[in-house]
Parts: sequence; C-alpha cells; structure tokens
Amino acid sequence: MIAVLKASATRDQKDHLIGWLKAQNVDVHISEGETYTVLGLVGDTTSIDMDLLASLDMVDSVKRVSEPFKKCNRKFHPEDSVIEVGGVKIGGGNFCIIAGPCSVESEEQIIEVAEKVKASGAHILRGGAFKPRTSPYDFQGLKAEGLDLLSLAKKQTGMPIISEIMSIDHLEMFEDVDIIQVGARNMQNFELLKELGKTDRAILLKRGLANNLKELLMSAEYIMAGGNEKVILCERGVRTFETYTRNTLDLSAVPVLHELSHLPVIVDPSHATGHARLVKPMSLATAASGADGLMIEVHNNPSKALCDGAQSLTPEQFDEVASKVRKVLQAVSE
Repeated sequence: MIAVLKASATRDQKDHLIGWLKAQNVDVHISEGETYTVLGLVGDTTSIDMDLLASLDMVDSVKRVSEPFKKCNRKFHPEDSVIEVGGVKIGGGNFCIIAGPCSVESEEQIIEVAEKVKASGAHILRGGAFKPRTSPYDFQGLKAEGLDLLSLAKKQTGMPIISEIMSIDHLEMFEDVDIIQVGARNMQNFELLKELGKTDRAILLKRGLANNLKELLMSAEYIMAGGNEKVILCERGVRTFETYTRNTLDLSAVPVLHELSHLPVIVDPSHATGHARLVKPMSLATAASGADGLMIEVHNNPSKALCDGAQSLTPEQFDEVASKVRKVLQAVSE
C-alpha cells in the first residue's frame, strides 16, 4: 500500500501518522520529494482502512501495490536512487563506467590495467578474486591474494573497486571492496542475499542467466528487506537458443527496470556477448538505451588471460569504446 502526503503536511502530522501506521505492525518506507512525501507500507496491510487513511486532510491519495516487490518499487520511491561509492555516483543521470580484468592475475597486470582504464575515463575498477567457473579444472582466481592486489590498485589509482563474492564466509575479506558483486549464478542464493542485506555496502546484483525481471527484482528485495538499500541492478544477458553469442543481451530490460524500479541499472556487454568484437556496438546501444552505466572487461593481454580472454578488450580498444560512449551519451541528452 502507498500513501501520498500533501506538501502542506507538517512534520508533526507526518510523525504522528507514521507512528500510527507502525503500530499496525507494518514497515513504513519514507520517500520525501520536493512536492510530495510517499509512504510505502510493507507487510500485512489488511488491517489498515484505506478509506479512513484517504480521508485524512494531509493525505493526497492511497492505493494498493499489486507487485510483490515493494522496497525496490518505483511506486514507493518515485525518484531515481543514486548510489555513491568512493565519490562516484551511479544512477539519477550519472553514467558510470566499470572496467578491468575478469580475473586479477598479478600485481603488474592489475596495476597496468587500472592506470590505463582510469586514463580512458573509467570510474570504478573491477577485478575477480573468486571466480565461479563451469569446469572445476579452470582457474578459480587468486582469492584473498587477488583482493589484496585489487586494494593495492585502488590505493595507487584512487579508483573504487568492485569484486564478486561467492560465500558469505568470505565477507571479512571484502572489507576494502567498495561494491560487492553478486554474480548471475548466485542471484537466487537467498541466504547470501539476506546476509548482504545486513551490511551497509553497495551491492551489484547481476541477473541470472535464466531469470526474468520480476525474479531479479525479488532478489533485490531480499537485500533491501534486510535494511541495505544500496543495490545496483545489472543486465548481463540471458540464455536463449542462440549460439553465436555467449548469451543474449536483453537491452529492453533497461527501460522496463527503470519503469518498475528506482534502482540504478547497468549493463555488462562482455559477459552477454562473449566476444570482444561485439562489446563496442553493444556498449553504444547501452548508452542509448538509458542505462546508468557499463561494466566492461579489459585485459592488457587478452590472448594470455587466465579467464574470459575472448571477451576482453585491450586498453586501446577500451579507450575507443569509452570515447564513443561519451559521444552517444551527449547525443541522446540533447
């Protein structure tokens, strides 16, 4: 249920109403805009008399919300959420570029890539330390050492960092990580999501390779229900019958998610396509789609990468992509 309060409502009136609503055993999510205040009621609202609530002078309108996701619902929070990490803003008209190698391999590699992507305009450095791989024989990442090297690159370049978590048991190792990534395979690891909901860290939640948008938003709801509202959604392609690309990038998800939710939406064309040559056109399409950012894999020597070299750009290729993305963003904003 949502109650929209009039601009004339005083602070005392708001506090009194919120206190009364909470006494009805519902959680009250408050979103204050320039003109209206929106109260989102989460829980069993059957005991609340809608007509009585609507009759109050301070109340502009009352309506029930049919979607099962509440806290990430745009109806509860009409204005875009802006997630800020290390001075970088994501969402609300702020376009963010995340770049770096699929996997941290060495100090020399991560430092070189970090310096080059920053020079090309990247805002956040990505790097995998724990790598979920289809084959148990593939490189699984440097784990704690990889996180230490990522932190070293952060210290040297000043860039915030993002890395994927595989288990809540590893959370203490992520103390210096600015954004914790939940990968596609863990999108519905609900115990992990609930534990991340208890943290105050920004969470990037990737769409599962066989999940619809409602399921993605319900996974975001798990995190937000725990009290952590710093959630960023990521479209990284879904599995279809097509085999020419690694996955099928669903760019229609961007405007749909923006209609349904106030959370920022970024796109990962690297994992979606699986081919470096396709990253550029899909990055430009992402910029035109209204997304809030990009996540692009960049390696200083893709042919020798220990993980996903086929989809990784060289720093020179990334520089070209970043430059053209900025031109598209400027064009669509005019």
